[in-house]
Amino acid sequence: MDLTLTASEAEFQAEVRKWLEENHPGPSPEGDDDAEFAFRREWQRKMHEAGWAGISWPEEYGGKGATLIEQAIFNEEMGRQRVPLPANVLGLVMGGPVVIAHGRPEQKERYLDPILSGEEIWCQGFSEPESGSDLASLKTRAVKSNGTWKVTGQKVWTTYAHEAKFCMLLARTDPDAPKHKGITYFILDMDQPNVEVRPLRQITGEAEFNEIFMEEAEVPEENVIGEVGGGWGVAITTLMFERAGLGAAAVMGLKRSLEDLIELIREKGLEGDPILRQKVGELQTGIEAMRLGGLRALTATMKTGIPGPEGSLGKWQWAKYNQALTELGSEIAGPDGITVGSDWSYRFLRSRANSIEGGTTEVLQNIIAERVLGLPRLR
Repeated sequence: MDLTLTASEAEFQAEVRKWLEENHPGPSPEGDDDAEFAFRREWQRKMHEAGWAGISWPEEYGGKGATLIEQAIFNEEMGRQRVPLPANVLGLVMGGPVVIAHGRPEQKERYLDPILSGEEIWCQGFSEPESGSDLASLKTRAVKSNGTWKVTGQKVWTTYAHEAKFCMLLARTDPDAPKHKGITYFILDMDQPNVEVRPLRQITGEAEFNEIFMEEAEVPEENVIGEVGGGWGVAITTLMFERAGLGAAAVMGLKRSLEDLIELIREKGLEGDPILRQKVGELQTGIEAMRLGGLRALTATMKTGIPGPEGSLGKWQWAKYNQALTELGSEIAGPDGITVGSDWSYRFLRSRANSIEGGTTEVLQNIIAERVLGLPRLR
């Protein structure tokens, strides 16, 4: 695997870097979730106007048509310059690519542009109170009545559901089919009286996650993605795009955090401590291994066109290293590391969710063991 950028890739990197430097929106507002989300929404609008919002999407659907290497370069530059994520990140990374891959022409025409611009925010309705790791055991049901699907059930840990116009929803449409076969993938309009969103307050004080309660919520037939009963395959595509979406941006985010940690160590006059130097060295080695592993997975994706199960490894490593890094930073910060509202206490508390959100570490380890290494199934 040649890690040297070609002339065109280096030119692309310079173009991205220059645009981000000239259009950096500045730091996000702090202490106000609504203001922070509005700030990111405006940032996405600006990215879209310049053609950067859907960098991975084909040009015919309003994207940049970037190669996988160019996508990695772009995400790396985003992390390097610490610009905020766009508001509709789930729509850009998961919803849009799934509509492109599985949607009908009229669905692509209806949904893709508002996703790119941030006009319509998307959320993901997969997990349920008793169906998280074992997603195929979900109990939310959809029954067809007079040409319309009526959905009843509950979803949980739904990021930005309180801001979302549409939800990527999995529901059981055939209770008699094998559990992986009787599931359908819907686009649920959140703006209806039969859908209730309740915020879940996190240990950090934020409420980006939510519960969704549906009582015969209506979904028209034209909002089915793929085939009725074929939702599991569509869902797997969604999850692979989600895991692959971490990539270079996650690595660069870790590198920036490691720089902050080293700066903190120097501020405390501890740069000569041999134990700290060893821990920093272990983190730096692990993050670099994660970067190289991501490039290896990228090479595999370039051959198939679809992200593979290797993406689960990057998500697992990101959780592992970010938790270790923020825990060490909190310890070094001393009293500030456990003071409410301080930088390192926030980072430490927020990182606790890393090994759960986007796929629990234990489940990811099973995926890697079975689907990447070819080991026997656990059960």
